[in-house]
Amino acid sequence: MLSARSLFQEILDNDESFRLFCSVAASGEAQGGWENGRIAALVPDTMRDLAPKIARHGADEDKHGRLFRALLNKRDLTEVEVPLALDYTLLLERAGIGLAHSKLRADTTLTEEDIVVYLAHSRVTEQRAADQMDMLVTHFGNHPEAGKPIRMICQDEENHLAYCQEELLRLAALGHGPTIRRVLDECVRVEIGVYRDVSLAVMARMGQLLGWSRPKSTLLATGIRLMHLYERVLGRRRMVTLTMPERRGALNGPAA
Repeated sequence: MLSARSLFQEILDNDESFRLFCSVAASGEAQGGWENGRIAALVPDTMRDLAPKIARHGADEDKHGRLFRALLNKRDLTEVEVPLALDYTLLLERAGIGLAHSKLRADTTLTEEDIVVYLAHSRVTEQRAADQMDMLVTHFGNHPEAGKPIRMICQDEENHLAYCQEELLRLAALGHGPTIRRVLDECVRVEIGVYRDVSLAVMARMGQLLGWSRPKSTLLATGIRLMHLYERVLGRRRMVTLTMPERRGALNGPAA
């Protein structure tokens, strides 16, 4: 039976597919760590209270990258270069989601609107990350090799999502509501398209590594496209709705 559990079991059991999976994940987390670190350093004075939380977010992402690399090291595997078609974070940046890297590399202080845009984009992408990790914990939370790191990362992603929603609601109350709504709507339209394209590219590459049959690959690609259609019509609301989280102050304090 074709299921998320059976697919990921195949990926985990094969060294080359596992190597690609961990490399893609580690690369994305490293980029997220760098971006958050630069944003924390460039926060405007009027929002300096956010700097420690943004820095904590970046430290968590760096930790996730180290966890995925540790999984590779346990099998004596090395990272592979991630093709552009599989690089979710870089493709989002090129599509205008997140603050431009040219802006982050400069030493110019960001504006309040930049921080609002950053948080709104993060609300969408952290929902995606939290959903993915929750799915992995459901199926592999007790896996002898990957279970513990997956559970740790899942906990962090839930914290990140809670922090984004709490801060956006606070900023909306201060008058940034129209900007937040506009940016959320723009971001989710782009994100679900990029996620579809990356998912198709990743599954195609996994199919090559694992020798999947054409019918199996076609079925998976159809499923990805149907999910994209659902998200365009109905599922996107879940990614942009702001609800005060039960977990308040999720990024207060240092990273674990």
